Amino acid sequence: MRITDLLKKESIRIGGSASGKTDAIDQMVELMVAGGNIADPEKYKNAVKAREEESTTAIGDGIAIPHAKTDAVKAPGLAAMTLPEGVDYDSPDGEKSDLIFLIAAPNTEDNVHLQVLSRLSTLLMDDDFCDALRGAEDADAFLAVIDKAESEKLEAEEKKEEAAKTAAGKIQIVAVTACPTGIAHTYMAAEALEKAAEKLGYTIKVETNGSGGAKNLLTAEDIAGAEGVIIAADKNVEMARFDGKPVFSTSVSAGINKPEELIGKIMNHEAAVYSAGKKAVSDTAAVSAEKESAAHTLYKHLMNGVSHMLPFVVGGGILIAIAFLLDVAHAGEGFYGSGTLLAKFFKQSGDSAFGFMLPILAGFIAMSIADRPGLAVGFVGGAIAKEGFTWSYLADQVNVGVNGAEPVIELVSAGFLGALLAGFAAGYLTKGLEKACDALPDALEGIKPVLIYPLVGILMISLMMTTVNPVMAAINTGITGFLNGMGTSNLVILGAIVGGMMSIDMGGPINKAAYVFGTAAIATGETGKIIMASVMVGGMVPPIVIALSTTFFKNRWTKRDRQAGLVNYIMGLSFISEGAIPYAAADPGRVLPSCILGSAIAGAISAACRCASPAPHGGFWVIAVISNPLMYAAALLIGSAAGAILLSILKKPVSMDSDMN
Repeated sequence: MRITDLLKKESIRIGGSASGKTDAIDQMVELMVAGGNIADPEKYKNAVKAREEESTTAIGDGIAIPHAKTDAVKAPGLAAMTLPEGVDYDSPDGEKSDLIFLIAAPNTEDNVHLQVLSRLSTLLMDDDFCDALRGAEDADAFLAVIDKAESEKLEAEEKKEEAAKTAAGKIQIVAVTACPTGIAHTYMAAEALEKAAEKLGYTIKVETNGSGGAKNLLTAEDIAGAEGVIIAADKNVEMARFDGKPVFSTSVSAGINKPEELIGKIMNHEAAVYSAGKKAVSDTAAVSAEKESAAHTLYKHLMNGVSHMLPFVVGGGILIAIAFLLDVAHAGEGFYGSGTLLAKFFKQSGDSAFGFMLPILAGFIAMSIADRPGLAVGFVGGAIAKEGFTWSYLADQVNVGVNGAEPVIELVSAGFLGALLAGFAAGYLTKGLEKACDALPDALEGIKPVLIYPLVGILMISLMMTTVNPVMAAINTGITGFLNGMGTSNLVILGAIVGGMMSIDMGGPINKAAYVFGTAAIATGETGKIIMASVMVGGMVPPIVIALSTTFFKNRWTKRDRQAGLVNYIMGLSFISEGAIPYAAADPGRVLPSCILGSAIAGAISAACRCASPAPHGGFWVIAVISNPLMYAAALLIGSAAGAILLSILKKPVSMDSDMN
């Protein structure tokens, strides 16, 4: 397949004009539609614009390459436009763009077109080629320029492959290029590095981590013989293989625009040596990261934890729901969910999965920040947050063991908010520890990742979390006292408060305070059962808010979000609030207010309709024992719908075919 197979005359506009970036994208999408490649133009346009929100696809020198990979594309295609007056496309060099190519890639496993698109991207690195395109008088001339250059490029690639065979074992520099989408910029950075190396008289091998997977893979022999490594990437790449080599890490745009400078960093021995668990990031890369924004950097670390936690939430939640379904005969009793052997098995399995949820979240956040040494430190920090260990509790247990005293202090979990704190703290503590260990003798290099980092890191995070957890306990005690002081004079307001509290931290101290208050109230009579019903419906709402939003407002969520969202129907109906945690952790500013509002509305309606629950758990599966069940179901539906609508208003449209990162 050649470039001209993807670019049709109908999709080329010579001598166009645009009032701005948005107008240029709109026109380019129209050209792509004219070529017959798009099944859903609006969806495709939204995907292109969502990619631009991540970072501009203008690369400088008057060129922009917007692109999107989505199931709105029927077949791979290209569109092109020349703009003699140029258009402001947020180019990194501040200049207007006058040559724009739009790429449409289908969301399929058949990626044969990606090789063609990468070839176009590398051709655009040639100034003479671009000038010839700008000077084309019509679409036929435009295509002729491309066809001639591509033929020469294919011939050059064959010669390069032959040269690579004879140059085996003589590679001086190895590199990896990668961008989030992996369609254009990955290959442009690789081309720029290869051309710069040839110009400077060096040999280089570049691995591209593109949409079609990693190509031109670096071997152990390649890495061992190289002077150093260049990482020009905007996403994580496998780093362990570069242990002991000088590594210079930067953005993919720097690979495109500053290839000679990057090669100089390696050949002039200015790159730091990478060691296990320690990223070699230069000052230049640090500046680049700051421009990317600290918030985006934190978000990437957070999403690493969330994506690893999600399977534990989904798998454990469904198993617990099955346990309740199998044990419905014991609804309302304290051992509900464990009343039969089979139900107990499912409940135990689900609880075991849930037990790993918060440590996994914290561990992989820390690993994203500090690489492998951060994993153990974050995992332990998350586990301590989950258990709620405090100095007072430990002292109490010592007194129990030594003096035979009765235990006085109970553990209070810090919940997912405590695990978030533990994850980030563990990551940055480990990075600080790595920096402090730089002064140690080289002879100790090998024991740092296996002894010093885990030993000192785990000690530090344990001291921190054991000190922080009492704050959560104080919050829990204060909230419980506040609820007890309210009485039951206004059940609607109380129902709204306890319902909303169930969504604030979803399994943390605030959630548990409301739940304990509700379960304790059951013993006081009918009024207490009304409070318990509000608590339970409030706890069911968060996962259903997520499920409804991902089902009916698809353009607010990625493909991965939508797939995981379906499970939240089951988890919500089963009174498992934790199903919403991955979404709340990823976007707390939008998810938490929406869920809190929905839960408060549901709790208020339930109380107003005098719905009462003698069961402390079970969710919708125990509706047979709840008084006024129809209005209870209505309260759940209304509250969940209100939360889903608010959330979907607050969320911005995204490219629905992208992964959760």
